[in-house]
Amino acid sequence: MTVLEQYKRLETTGLWREAPDAQRREVVVALGDATLMISNMAEVALTHWSLPAIARLNPGRQPALYAPGADTEERLEIEDPDMIAAIEMVRSAIEKRRPHPGRLRLWVGTGMGAVLLGLGIFWLPDALTRQTVALLPPASREAIGNRMLQEIGRLAGPICTNPRGSVALGRLSRRVFGEGAPPRVAMLPASIPDTLALPGGILVANAALVEDHETPEVLAGYLLAEDARRAGADPMLALLTDAGLGVTFRLLTTGEIDSAPLHAHAASLLSRESPRVPDDMLLARFGAAQISAQPYAFAQDITGETVLALIEASRGTPAPLLGDADWISLQDICGR
Repeated sequence: MTVLEQYKRLETTGLWREAPDAQRREVVVALGDATLMISNMAEVALTHWSLPAIARLNPGRQPALYAPGADTEERLEIEDPDMIAAIEMVRSAIEKRRPHPGRLRLWVGTGMGAVLLGLGIFWLPDALTRQTVALLPPASREAIGNRMLQEIGRLAGPICTNPRGSVALGRLSRRVFGEGAPPRVAMLPASIPDTLALPGGILVANAALVEDHETPEVLAGYLLAEDARRAGADPMLALLTDAGLGVTFRLLTTGEIDSAPLHAHAASLLSRESPRVPDDMLLARFGAAQISAQPYAFAQDITGETVLALIEASRGTPAPLLGDADWISLQDICGR
């Protein structure tokens, strides 16, 4: 969904309430391409609402009262007529694209097979999948990624949530990827591949990468390698390719995806081998992060024979990634 040109970069103020018992706060509301961003007066983002999911709770009344979805507790009051008009125009456009049982029941009942056949012949499934991925809002990607993480947890064991270890893991992610928008890293017991990439900027790591090694540079290297794979192969595209045309078409038209394809894709990820990342690409990422590639290289091959380029390219002694206390906490992240 793309916001109309005349409403791009539209901002106003509003009153936001996170929960029924929370006090209303004055916030800045900005209309983006696919989301409504709500920030405090210091311009720190508080939440993002997906435009296709926004519901108006008091049609025709002022100030307009909105929620991020039909069953949520957040509320946003807006008085600015331009912002209200923009949101309503977007909601109206979305509503027109949604199926209406009264008008479309016959078409859905008799024409779906023909439409899918036509798509399969005249519009390649790959094109439809890529179009769906391109139109999916960041909030939807994150929600799907979180559901994928839950499915992996059901199959391979619960996510490690030791508080001190989780704090240390967040510090490591910011150190490796920078403070701007580091990926969320989740650690699972040693029953998954070394690393996985999920939609919504989520990286999953095997706890053995910290439990069986002496330094955090090993985990950092695996995360950099997985992030490189993610840059070359969108995890959302991989999910929809596995799920098939029917699931992709439903996600494109309704914004919904069932649990069954998520479960199946999660199971396939747990048994799928990760492709090797070219040495030059890896070295560029290690250099940008100012991390030595040697610990990662020797974790890949203790003899060093197959990773000689990574070993020889590492020079100097970069500053430690974590302090001793954080490293000890990270090694115990799966403890209780």
